[in-house]
This record gives sequence, structure tokens and C-alpha cells, in this order.
Amino acid sequence: QVQLVESGGGLVQAGGSLRLSCAASGRTSSTYAMAWFRRAPGKEREFVARINWSNGVTIYAGSVKGRFTISKDNAKNTVYLQMNSLKLEDTAVYYCANKFDVGDWAYWGQGTQVTVSS
Repeated sequence: QVQLVESGGGLVQAGGSLRLSCAASGRTSSTYAMAWFRRAPGKEREFVARINWSNGVTIYAGSVKGRFTISKDNAKNTVYLQMNSLKLEDTAVYYCANKFDVGDWAYWGQGTQVTVSS
């Protein structure tokens, strides 16, 4: 089992920045990858970014590429999402996820709200 706790959400003006954190605990030595997803009001949950735990390879959704950066601190079992040039459409609840292999995302955090205002 892995427990994930997100933090860092809040209210920010369009064009501003926020950094989200997700701290993992429990069976973290088995982590294969971690990721960020988001769910905007009235929409389905969507993928934002992921990072492979062993080699740091990253993948981004097209809508955030060039604006968001995912990073990790293996010693702290923490993944970050640096969000710059925020847009109104980035408003969502952001969730952290973890998995042990190439299959489905097995563990999820409770989410942190990000609200971008004009």
C-alpha cells in the first residue's frame, strides 16, 4: 500500500504560478512511476504529467507542455508539479497517482484544488 498526500493548491491569478507537492509513504520502494491528473468541473479526469521513478523520464499532456514541469525527490518520496503561466482552464482538482508497474495507476491522493482567476 502507498499513501499519497497532495499540497500546494490555492487561488492564483491567470499568468501566475503554483507548485504542487505529493508526498508518498508506505511501500514507496516499489514505485515505478508517479503522475499528476486533474478533474475540472463537469469534465472527466485527465492526465497531466508523469515521471518514471528510476530514470526521471517525463511525459506531458499537450495542454500543459512548456508550462508545467514534473519533478521528483527520491529521498523524500515526493513528486512536484511546477505550474507556470496558469490559465483559467487549468482550474481543477489535481490528483497525484502512483503505480508499481506498467499497468494501471493503483494509488491516488485525495486531491488539491487549484483555482485560476482572471
